[in-house]
Amino acid sequence: MNAAAALADAAAERGWSDRVAFHEGDRTVTHQEAHRLAARAAAVLARHGAASGRSVLIALPDSIAWVVAFLATARLGAVAVLTNPGLTEERHGYIAKDCDAVLVVSDRALADRFPGTAHLTGGQLLEEAAAEDPAPAVPVDDDHPLYIQYTSGTTGLPKGVVHRHADLEIYHTGAGARVLGFGADDVALSVSKLFFAYGLGNSLAFPLWSGGSAVLEPGPPRPARIAELVARHRVTHLFAVPSAYANILAETDAEDFASVRSAVSAGERLTDELRERATAFFRCPLYDQLGSTEAGHAIATNGIAFHAPGTVGVPIPGFEAEVRDRSGRPVPDGQPGELWVRGPTVTRGYHRLPEETARVLQDGWLNTRDQVVRHPDGILTHQGRTDDLEMVGGITFSPVEIEQLLSRHPDVHDIAVTCVRNERGASKLRAFVVPRAPVADPAALESDLVALARAHLEPYKVPRAVEVVASLPRTATGKLQRFLLRQSG
Repeated sequence: MNAAAALADAAAERGWSDRVAFHEGDRTVTHQEAHRLAARAAAVLARHGAASGRSVLIALPDSIAWVVAFLATARLGAVAVLTNPGLTEERHGYIAKDCDAVLVVSDRALADRFPGTAHLTGGQLLEEAAAEDPAPAVPVDDDHPLYIQYTSGTTGLPKGVVHRHADLEIYHTGAGARVLGFGADDVALSVSKLFFAYGLGNSLAFPLWSGGSAVLEPGPPRPARIAELVARHRVTHLFAVPSAYANILAETDAEDFASVRSAVSAGERLTDELRERATAFFRCPLYDQLGSTEAGHAIATNGIAFHAPGTVGVPIPGFEAEVRDRSGRPVPDGQPGELWVRGPTVTRGYHRLPEETARVLQDGWLNTRDQVVRHPDGILTHQGRTDDLEMVGGITFSPVEIEQLLSRHPDVHDIAVTCVRNERGASKLRAFVVPRAPVADPAALESDLVALARAHLEPYKVPRAVEVVASLPRTATGKLQRFLLRQSG
């Protein structure tokens, strides 16, 4: 099943052809227009070297050109390599070499980063497509590689995660339709961009497989711009990371979000305090979700069909979940452990990394490296990443509980707790705090937070120091780079 051909056929057969699929600025394209553009653009890509099994690196901002480049690549049976245009030149070069890209589609400003590789801008692709005849779709099976997304590199070099032609539809039928109720009359706006796993499902799979639409914003997702787009296009499903929601609540008017009936959070820790404020602001629930690049989109989620506040919900339909200890043995419900999942969109492996693939994939089970507790009813509570675990006095624990508690202090905007070595080489628990406003007396804030921790937590979980910082180190997806904080001592 060629995913691009299947989507075009679905639009025609289900009566979606004349429905709007994408909004970008003042421009809209229907489902039929998007697929016809992609068929012609496939001929352009083929003329520039793209072919079945070869890699086309896409480094564009969210746009109609991005969608057309992706669908055109899929139509040829080529492999779309989805990259953030904001990466460094070194990182772009690494990815292009790792995937053996034969063609790059990016803004002109990035062209010099890929010497010796054919290049097109998004504008050139659309312009040349207007003069081409549609290219036929290359027949491929469900397991044929469709795209590669590189992990965000929180602990080292990024790894290429390979996904199949069959996966796109499953993202929609699993999380989109059955859990969130995304349908033909819905409009998505995803703060997370198309080149991320979260954004690809939200802004491409959901609208194209439902007959609905998505708002594409090439620029940075500033709160005022998000509010403007939501109000103008009557967005029904809003997707963002917690830090984006915090900024929306601080800088915009709730009336602009009156059309939103479903708000989803993923990509980083959602505190109880933020969830409660966001629920009151949007006048609808804020659903927490857990996903990964390796799984393609969501692993577990809350939604219209099911909601347990304070958790990441239950596994997506079609997914199984097990909680295991460090040795790989299952642990009883109610005890923390590593989350292992098995499901139809779990990657078959990393690109050219068989040893790493074998380490995280065993008999179809993926070690997500998320720390969770599974309750007897199957609900999962997230407790951070395995890489985030701390050890104090020989006791290993997740700092998420501490962060959840301290984030309730009215002066705290963002917080991370980790162990940092002091001048003697001893590891001590430290809280890094981003305040809501400039702090006149850091010592008073430190005293307040330490007292709050002492009142509610075991002694070994009480931070020994509090450091006020301007921001926390995060990846482009919003994930905390805790290892950088550990090195700050």
